[in-house]
Amino acid sequence: MPGSPERHTFPGTSMLPIVPTDAVSPRRKKIALAVAALADALQLGLFPAFAEGALSIPDDVLDVVVAALLILTLGWRWRIVGALALELVPGAALFPTWTAFVLTIRSEAPAPQALPAAV
Repeated sequence: MPGSPERHTFPGTSMLPIVPTDAVSPRRKKIALAVAALADALQLGLFPAFAEGALSIPDDVLDVVVAALLILTLGWRWRIVGALALELVPGAALFPTWTAFVLTIRSEAPAPQALPAAV
């Protein structure tokens, strides 16, 4: 129908709309990536203190703080719950879970800058 917004659906269905995820600004993604990389580096560098997963109080505190900072930076995303749950698994500190999570977030393309006029 002309003039109406395009409705995206899953292939083969007409009832389930696809909800696009919101992109974040490149600046916010860089900030979140720095927070995530720092947290993963701490967990890897201090592995004996964080090796116990959910049984390690320092690991739990770090994970909750990182999750809160990422929510403040990127907004609420269900993938944060998955990353936090994975961080509770003993030994998962060897994998950079927070960094991997941030890298899966889509960022907006920077606005194209106008080229200077040719003389």
